[in-house]
Amino acid sequence: MASRPVIYLSRSDLAARIGVKVPTLARYKLPDPDVIIGLEGRGTMGWLPETVDAWNANRPGRGRTSAK
Repeated sequence: MASRPVIYLSRSDLAARIGVKVPTLARYKLPDPDVIIGLEGRGTMGWLPETVDAWNANRPGRGRTSAK
């Protein structure tokens, strides 16, 4: 039986997974990619879903509310 390919999330997939628009990602310190496809410095980054989920659950400032 052939193994299934690994699925990586693109920037747009990552944004959708955490519920933001792609331009919003520019304000975040994203996790290191799990894969880079293409030439170094110009490649396309990809993240495993579990990498994104762990980063999103622990990213600084998540869930802050203003003091009343």
